[in-house]
Amino acid sequence: MSRTPTVAPLPWLQPGEAFPPPRLAWDAHAPLPGLLAAGGQLDSATLALAYGQGIFPWFSPGDPILWWSPDPRMVLRTADFRLHRSLRKTLARFRVQPGCEIRFDSAFDAVIRACAGMARAGQNGTWIVPDIVEAYGDLHRAGLAHSVECWMDGQLAGGLYLVNIGQAVFGESMFARRTDASKIALAALVAFARAHALDFIDCQQNTRHLASLGAREMPRDDFLALVHGATGKAPPTWRFDAVYWQQLHASDDAG
Repeated sequence: MSRTPTVAPLPWLQPGEAFPPPRLAWDAHAPLPGLLAAGGQLDSATLALAYGQGIFPWFSPGDPILWWSPDPRMVLRTADFRLHRSLRKTLARFRVQPGCEIRFDSAFDAVIRACAGMARAGQNGTWIVPDIVEAYGDLHRAGLAHSVECWMDGQLAGGLYLVNIGQAVFGESMFARRTDASKIALAALVAFARAHALDFIDCQQNTRHLASLGAREMPRDDFLALVHGATGKAPPTWRFDAVYWQQLHASDDAG
C-alpha cells in the first residue's frame, strides 16, 4: 500500500524575518518542488538578501509572496554559451546596421513592463505583477538590477532584465518585439559577462530554449557554492562597449 509523502508546513515569514535555509525547500515529492516560504516583504533589502542566498520570488496575481530555491537549478555558464550559426549571422547584421545598438539601463522600467506584457506559451497572465515591477524598479535604482536593451531604428526592440550582486548574475525575464531581439540581448549579456569574468548566469527554471543555448541543470548545493563565491566580489560597471562582441569567438559556433 503506497503512502503519500509528508510535506513539511510552509514557513510564513514576517517582514524582516530571515529566510529558512534553502535545503528546507520542498523537494520533488511535494506539490510545488522548490517552494521555500511565503510572506515577508518585497523590498530592495529583502530581495538582495534573497538573491545572495539563491532564493527568488515568483507568484501569480492574488497569491501571497512566494519564495523559491529549486533543486536542481538551471544555470548558464558563460563559457558554455552556444552561439548558433543563425544567431551569429543575425548579430553580424545587427552590428553594422545603422540605428541598431545595445544599451544598458537606459529604459529599465520599459523593459520590465514589456516582459510583464509578453504572452508566453502555457502561461495564463504573468508572474511579473505590479508589486514585482515596483520592487525591481527600486532594486534597479539601488544599483542591483539592470536591463540589457536591444534598440533598432531608435525603438526598443527587445531585451532582458537581471539582478547583479557582486559577480553573480541572476537572469529574470526577456521580451522581443522584433525577431531575435531578445537573443541579441542575451548574446550581448554573455559577451559583457565574459569581458568582466562573470562566470555564470542563473536561469532559475529549465526550458528547452535555454538548454539549446548551453544552460544546464546543476545541484542546488553546487549553485549555492557558485553564488557564495561570487557575491563577495566587486560588481562590474554596467556599460556596454562594442568591443565586447569580440568575446563571442568562432569557437562558440554550435552549427
